[in-house]
Amino acid sequence: MIKKLSNICVSGSAGKPLLIDATYKANAEPKKVLVFCHGFKGFKDWGPFNKIATHFAEKDIVFVKFNFSYNGTTADDPLNFGDLKAFGNNNFCKELDDLALVLDWIEGSDELKEDVDTSKISLFGHSRGGGIAILKTAEDRRVDKVVSWASPSNFLNKFPSDEKLEKWKAMNVAYVYNGRTKQNMPMYFQFYENCKANTNRLSIQDAVSKMSIPHLVVHGSDDPTVLIEEANALKNWNTNVNLHIIKGANHVLGGFHPYDLEEFPKDLKEAIDITFGFLKG
Repeated sequence: MIKKLSNICVSGSAGKPLLIDATYKANAEPKKVLVFCHGFKGFKDWGPFNKIATHFAEKDIVFVKFNFSYNGTTADDPLNFGDLKAFGNNNFCKELDDLALVLDWIEGSDELKEDVDTSKISLFGHSRGGGIAILKTAEDRRVDKVVSWASPSNFLNKFPSDEKLEKWKAMNVAYVYNGRTKQNMPMYFQFYENCKANTNRLSIQDAVSKMSIPHLVVHGSDDPTVLIEEANALKNWNTNVNLHIIKGANHVLGGFHPYDLEEFPKDLKEAIDITFGFLKG
């Protein structure tokens, strides 16, 4: 029987709540755990991720996904960006700290304790979430494997010019347009300050170079958002990285929101299949 715990509310790293889902086969047999991290302007229920959760659960993997506490959604409305102030105050360090709390929750959950093998926890992220998953492996020995889809190789090289930085600092806010929701989403200057203060912690290159656990990188050859060169960089930094390129695939591997298909699109199915093989192998 597939069981789903939905919107379990725990305290996030900076005092705001975060919501967790766990989808699994409730048969009292310890199973591998896969923890999913969503990307920028994303959330745990975006597009096909509920269907993906069920797919992995049917294959005897406990699939845990969550909303970062400052992702801009709220506990009352996890599907929409109703708290843009929180979105603007998010940063990479808050997300790393949130992920640690999710791992704590998995270890301490009474409801999951008979169904999880806490020695076999893998992290999985898409886009920015993949970068967070990679960085967390450098900090947390509980991680057994890591999977990153369409993930950047550097969080710190995409800042604007000095002139635009000065304007951002003076105004304390810059805006990112969300084409799907038609919202201008704020990013407060604290984001830049946090990055500059934590350059070592946020170095994906350092994390990958030192990584000793198995790492799968999945990337679309035609990704216009995070270019294929970034996936190649991850491979170059650690020859043990498993790099799988999906020919012709875009940034979301054919996914979309809201998702209403019975079958997975071809590129997404390939990504799912290669991920499952990696986790079971």
